[in-house]
Amino acid sequence: MPENRTHYHVSSAVVATLPFGTEAVLSALAEMENVEVHGHAGGKIVVVIEGTSTGMLGECLTRISLLEGVIAANMVFEHVETEEMRDDRNTDAT
Repeated sequence: MPENRTHYHVSSAVVATLPFGTEAVLSALAEMENVEVHGHAGGKIVVVIEGTSTGMLGECLTRISLLEGVIAANMVFEHVETEEMRDDRNTDAT
């Protein structure tokens, strides 16, 4: 039977901001899909990014790094989960 595998990528990142830009960056991050802010202090913001590929995470991190007020956006950790989906329908005639 064919098996389908779905990959879920989760990454944490630290975003460093200029002092005047932190609030604007927080607002922009809140509008981004698959991005969640977990905390911020002293011009640093900790985010989690989710997606279906490493490329998707990288693209999102690039968008974050280009926001006005961002000094740097660095991935800290990435984890991949694989979900196997099976077609368990019985096709035997009885």
